[in-house]
Amino acid sequence: MATERLRPLEDEAWRGFLLTHDRIWRSIQDGLAPLNVSMSEYSVLALVGEAGPQGMRMSELAERRLMSSGGFTRLADRLERRGLIERRRSAADGRGFEVTLTDEGRALLRKAWRQQYGDLRRLFLDRLDDEDLRHLARIWSRLAAEPQ
Repeated sequence: MATERLRPLEDEAWRGFLLTHDRIWRSIQDGLAPLNVSMSEYSVLALVGEAGPQGMRMSELAERRLMSSGGFTRLADRLERRGLIERRRSAADGRGFEVTLTDEGRALLRKAWRQQYGDLRRLFLDRLDDEDLRHLARIWSRLAAEPQ
Protein backbone atom coordinates (compact mmCIF):
# COMPACT_ATOMS: atom_id res chain seq x y z
CA MET A 1 0.00 0.00 0.00
CA ALA A 2 1.49 3.32 -1.08
CA THR A 3 1.54 6.19 1.38
CA GLU A 4 0.83 9.63 -0.02
CA ARG A 5 3.87 11.81 0.61
CA LEU A 6 4.00 15.51 1.22
CA ARG A 7 4.74 17.73 -1.73
CA PRO A 8 8.21 19.34 -1.51
CA LEU A 9 6.76 22.74 -0.55
CA GLU A 10 4.54 21.14 2.13
CA ASP A 11 7.52 19.21 3.49
CA GLU A 12 9.69 22.33 3.54
CA ALA A 13 7.00 24.33 5.36
CA TRP A 14 6.34 21.58 7.92
CA ARG A 15 10.01 20.82 8.62
CA GLY A 16 10.79 24.53 8.83
CA PHE A 17 8.07 24.99 11.45
CA LEU A 18 9.31 22.01 13.50
CA LEU A 19 12.98 22.97 13.38
CA THR A 20 12.32 26.63 14.15
CA HIS A 21 9.93 25.80 16.99
CA ASP A 22 12.45 23.40 18.51
CA ARG A 23 15.34 25.89 18.26
CA ILE A 24 13.36 28.78 19.75
CA TRP A 25 11.81 26.58 22.47
CA ARG A 26 15.21 25.27 23.54
CA SER A 27 16.73 28.76 23.58
CA ILE A 28 13.90 30.15 25.70
CA GLN A 29 14.12 27.15 28.01
CA ASP A 30 17.88 27.71 28.37
CA GLY A 31 17.26 31.37 29.15
CA LEU A 32 14.84 30.48 31.96
CA ALA A 33 17.10 27.77 33.45
CA PRO A 34 19.23 30.20 35.54
CA LEU A 35 15.99 31.36 37.18
CA ASN A 36 15.33 27.74 38.21
CA VAL A 37 11.99 27.65 36.41
CA SER A 38 10.86 25.13 33.79
CA MET A 39 8.76 26.04 30.79
CA SER A 40 5.74 24.31 32.38
CA GLU A 41 6.20 26.24 35.62
CA TYR A 42 6.74 29.48 33.73
CA SER A 43 3.55 29.02 31.70
CA VAL A 44 1.49 28.55 34.88
CA LEU A 45 3.10 31.53 36.60
CA ALA A 46 2.47 33.65 33.49
CA LEU A 47 -1.22 32.67 33.30
CA VAL A 48 -1.73 33.44 37.00
CA GLY A 49 0.21 36.69 36.63
CA GLU A 50 -1.93 37.76 33.68
CA ALA A 51 -5.08 36.99 35.71
CA GLY A 52 -4.10 39.69 38.21
CA PRO A 53 -4.54 39.86 41.99
CA GLN A 54 -7.81 37.89 41.97
CA GLY A 55 -5.94 34.89 40.59
CA MET A 56 -7.40 32.06 38.58
CA ARG A 57 -9.32 28.88 39.30
CA MET A 58 -7.24 25.70 39.37
CA SER A 59 -9.62 24.01 36.92
CA GLU A 60 -9.24 26.85 34.39
CA LEU A 61 -5.45 26.77 34.74
CA ALA A 62 -5.36 23.03 34.11
CA GLU A 63 -7.64 23.43 31.08
CA ARG A 64 -5.60 26.28 29.60
CA ARG A 65 -2.38 24.32 30.15
CA LEU A 66 -3.98 21.25 28.51
CA MET A 67 -2.95 19.11 31.48
CA SER A 68 -4.74 16.39 33.39
CA SER A 69 -5.98 17.51 36.79
CA GLY A 70 -3.52 15.12 38.50
CA GLY A 71 -0.53 16.37 36.54
CA PHE A 72 -1.51 19.96 37.10
CA THR A 73 -2.01 19.39 40.84
CA ARG A 74 1.54 18.01 41.10
CA LEU A 75 2.90 21.05 39.25
CA ALA A 76 0.91 23.41 41.50
CA ASP A 77 2.19 21.52 44.57
CA ARG A 78 5.79 22.17 43.46
CA LEU A 79 5.13 25.87 42.87
CA GLU A 80 3.40 26.19 46.23
CA ARG A 81 6.26 24.43 48.07
CA ARG A 82 8.68 26.87 46.44
CA GLY A 83 6.56 29.75 47.77
CA LEU A 84 5.62 31.05 44.31
CA ILE A 85 1.83 30.54 44.44
CA GLU A 86 -0.90 30.28 47.03
CA ARG A 87 -4.06 28.23 46.73
CA ARG A 88 -7.27 29.13 48.51
CA ARG A 89 -10.88 28.02 48.40
CA SER A 90 -12.94 29.94 45.88
CA ALA A 91 -14.81 32.83 47.48
CA ALA A 92 -17.48 32.51 44.78
CA ASP A 93 -18.65 28.97 45.52
CA GLY A 94 -16.30 27.41 48.08
CA ARG A 95 -15.92 24.26 45.98
CA GLY A 96 -12.93 24.93 43.77
CA PHE A 97 -9.56 26.49 44.46
CA GLU A 98 -8.09 29.74 43.18
CA VAL A 99 -4.39 30.31 42.64
CA THR A 100 -2.60 33.61 43.18
CA LEU A 101 1.03 34.60 42.97
CA THR A 102 2.99 35.31 46.12
CA ASP A 103 5.36 38.27 46.27
CA GLU A 104 8.18 35.84 45.44
CA GLY A 105 6.18 34.47 42.52
CA ARG A 106 5.56 37.96 41.13
CA ALA A 107 9.26 38.84 41.46
CA LEU A 108 10.31 35.64 39.67
CA LEU A 109 7.70 36.15 36.97
CA ARG A 110 8.95 39.69 36.27
CA LYS A 111 12.49 38.33 35.79
CA ALA A 112 11.21 35.45 33.63
CA TRP A 113 9.12 37.81 31.48
CA ARG A 114 12.14 40.06 30.90
CA GLN A 115 14.24 37.06 29.94
CA GLN A 116 11.61 35.46 27.71
CA TYR A 117 10.59 38.69 25.95
CA GLY A 118 14.24 39.48 25.24
CA ASP A 119 14.79 35.99 23.85
CA LEU A 120 11.59 36.14 21.77
CA ARG A 121 12.63 39.44 20.26
CA ARG A 122 16.17 38.27 19.48
CA LEU A 123 15.21 34.84 18.11
CA PHE A 124 11.92 35.61 16.39
CA LEU A 125 10.20 39.01 16.44
CA ASP A 126 13.13 41.25 15.50
CA ARG A 127 13.87 39.04 12.50
CA LEU A 128 10.45 39.75 10.95
CA ASP A 129 8.80 42.96 9.81
CA ASP A 130 5.23 43.96 10.65
CA GLU A 131 3.91 42.50 7.39
CA ASP A 132 5.49 39.13 8.24
CA LEU A 133 4.00 39.26 11.75
CA ARG A 134 0.51 40.10 10.43
CA HIS A 135 0.78 37.24 7.96
CA LEU A 136 1.85 34.80 10.70
CA ALA A 137 -0.92 36.02 13.02
CA ARG A 138 -3.48 35.28 10.27
CA ILE A 139 -1.98 31.83 9.72
CA TRP A 140 -2.01 30.92 13.44
CA SER A 141 -5.59 32.17 13.71
CA ARG A 142 -6.65 30.03 10.76
CA LEU A 143 -4.85 26.97 12.14
CA ALA A 144 -6.30 27.47 15.64
CA ALA A 145 -9.84 27.08 14.30
CA GLU A 146 -11.31 23.59 14.45
CA PRO A 147 -11.11 21.75 11.10
CA GLN A 148 -14.36 21.47 9.18
